[in-house]
Amino acid sequence: MAVEICVKAAVGAPNVLGDCPFSQRALLTLEEKKVPYKMHLINVSDKPKWFLEVNPEGKVPVIKFDEKWIPDSDVIVALLEEKYPNPSLSTPSEFASVGSKIFPTFVSFLKSKDASDGTEQALLDELKALEEHLKAHGPYVNGANICSVDLSLAPKLYHLEVALGHFKKWSVPESLSHVRNYMKLLFERESFQKTKAAKEYIIAGWAPKVNP
Repeated sequence: MAVEICVKAAVGAPNVLGDCPFSQRALLTLEEKKVPYKMHLINVSDKPKWFLEVNPEGKVPVIKFDEKWIPDSDVIVALLEEKYPNPSLSTPSEFASVGSKIFPTFVSFLKSKDASDGTEQALLDELKALEEHLKAHGPYVNGANICSVDLSLAPKLYHLEVALGHFKKWSVPESLSHVRNYMKLLFERESFQKTKAAKEYIIAGWAPKVNP
């Protein structure tokens, strides 16, 4: 029985996987756990009637378990861990918040129009903290095996790389070699290659937020 999951379709291309990092996180978890699934691509600017009936909030991703549609990638990932414990992707509690501020600091820096407002430094501080963690515990957040924190960070780091590269000609400094190696490891995984959005859709997704 394939699990059903609704994820964001690409803007302007409703039959292509879109740029939602939370949708990708849920798909990565299904892929890493080898759970068969059926994917529904949702055009978020023109949501289908059936989708709004089962999921009135209209957010993606949502997954169907026991005839119930369940939203929120945190909840989805926890449920998948519970229902499909092997391979385990659980993260030790002391590592659960590693890298958790990278995404909001990236968004602030991406939207910033003032080079001296500290947003770039805030992002660098978060990436340096990840660098120190990986130096001590790597190559993944919890050592040799991938875990749920990695699957949450992977899409966000991909957005960071693509969007900052495009809009600010910025990339992760060479000095953060563990972070760069970590991104390479994540992006080369088969599960990531299968579930990532094309770069042009990531750029299109961020464009209205960068230049409103």
